Amino acid sequence: MTALTDLSTAVARVTAAVTPSLVGIGRHLRGSGVVVAEGRVVTNAHNLRGEEVTVRFASGRSAVGRVAGVDADGDLAVIAVETAGATAIAWGDGGALGVGSVVFGASATADGAARVTFGTVSAVERAFRGPGGRRISGSVEHTAPLAPGSSGGPLVDADGRLLGLNTNRLGDGFYLALPADPALRARMDALGSGESPARRRLGIMVAPAYVARRLRRSVGLPPRDGVLVRGVEDGGQAALAGVEQGDLIVSVAGAAVTDADDLVDALQTATPPFEVGVVRGAEQLTLTVPGEG
Repeated sequence: MTALTDLSTAVARVTAAVTPSLVGIGRHLRGSGVVVAEGRVVTNAHNLRGEEVTVRFASGRSAVGRVAGVDADGDLAVIAVETAGATAIAWGDGGALGVGSVVFGASATADGAARVTFGTVSAVERAFRGPGGRRISGSVEHTAPLAPGSSGGPLVDADGRLLGLNTNRLGDGFYLALPADPALRARMDALGSGESPARRRLGIMVAPAYVARRLRRSVGLPPRDGVLVRGVEDGGQAALAGVEQGDLIVSVAGAAVTDADDLVDALQTATPPFEVGVVRGAEQLTLTVPGEG
């Protein structure tokens, strides 16, 4: 019974440590969140429904906060709200998690009490699709059970220190969390200062990779990986570069592009002016996206 007693003691310790930092998001508990600094709460972007949000604290107090910054593609948001009486959670080392690490999931409940569960890390460096369909890489997979309304709540260690932010349910008892590493802390700090990220866009609509392969095959062209352009926005960067509907984008700023995820990743590190490689029919062209301003 020693192991069970130790586990019971650990859950009680975690509950006491994390409850003062835990919040519910939305009047009808759309999700959870956690106080990370005075006047600042972090949660998932998919829990928001506008610029204002009701935040419910463990003390029973509710307050209306406003969105300080949101990264919809990264499913992260910081809310500015009066946190008097609530405690900012202590940070652990989410970047050091490995398979087998013991973790605890915490979330708010409709009656204001904390829900705390136990599990282990089952995988690291997992990827999933955010609310906008963008790939989010580097997440931690774990087995601490999470009920509906838990997203945005903290993943913590046995001392109640933040290891990650629970974000996505895989089903069959597996869950994903954004690891609380220096990169996540920097993102939170930027969002808390109102610095919502601006994602670079080419101004195109794209077709799935299988459509591109099927289309090229139907007209007798050899197969080629890339992103098929099915529409170009007037005045956008792609239009200025000379990209046309039907082009197959195969590279951006020297990085190979085989699918939409590659395209998004390459655009985030490209600085105009940069080159875009396209295949137009049987001809390969190099186009230049002009500098800004």
